Amino acid sequence: MSTATASPTRGTTNTGPTALFDAPGPRALSRIRWITAASVVLLVVGIVYAVYLFGVNGQLAPEKWSAFLQWPIQRYLLKGLGNTLLGALGAAAIALPLGVVLALGRLSKNGPVRWVSTGLIEFFRAMPLLLLIYIFFMALPRYGINPELYWKLVIPIGLCSGATIAEVFRAGILALPAGQSEAAAAVGMTEGQAMRYVVFPQAVRLVMPGLLAQVVVLLKDTTLGYAVSYSELQYSAKVLVASTGNLIQTYLLVTVVYILINVAISKTAEAWGRRSQRRYARAGATQVATRMR
Repeated sequence: MSTATASPTRGTTNTGPTALFDAPGPRALSRIRWITAASVVLLVVGIVYAVYLFGVNGQLAPEKWSAFLQWPIQRYLLKGLGNTLLGALGAAAIALPLGVVLALGRLSKNGPVRWVSTGLIEFFRAMPLLLLIYIFFMALPRYGINPELYWKLVIPIGLCSGATIAEVFRAGILALPAGQSEAAAAVGMTEGQAMRYVVFPQAVRLVMPGLLAQVVVLLKDTTLGYAVSYSELQYSAKVLVASTGNLIQTYLLVTVVYILINVAISKTAEAWGRRSQRRYARAGATQVATRMR
């Protein structure tokens, strides 16, 4: 008797089910490929046409871009980028622990804890982020709550993202087989111990790509810093445009920077997913080989 264990290779596309979506079938994969190909063609045509228009209107002239070779402007934009990353880091430091607490609270068997957690999740998921930022910036200072400018941006982003991350954690926990908790109970663990040592660590590994993808959302949310005059990269670009007049060049450069950062985070999420699949495949093959001896 032999058991075959499929092991994903480095070049294989991950189409298996996750905690967030089901695996697409053959027809869905075919449609996805055609839609992707058509989207790429349209994107390339759009970029070529945009470059043509820029050239016709003199926006590609060297003097329009030479300002970005000057160190003072580079330093100014790098400072804005640093503030963007610092804001995203602070929001993540709030969102991740809050997401864990709310997810466990919503799964709790204690009625009041579950109701409060569910209410907070639904409230912050429904609340427009910009409105919450304005509340921290203009409304709360009238009642004596006046944190520093950095926190007026970071706390609202952390609260809204924490509610979304809570649902990501909850999906990962619910996606695990019930046998995990039952096995933990069989060896004498309490429900809390089973969640802490068995269920939750596996759920974290399962949803890690989704969590890293949420970091992309956090990074983009920091662009709302203009609402509170927080000097993140987007706001710095706005100030630079006002002083140089190079609107298209400045925002194109900033757009490229955001794309590169987001692509790097997305690739990290994909690499984590492939690594987790290989690890689980090797662990499954080891267990099968041990039982066959």
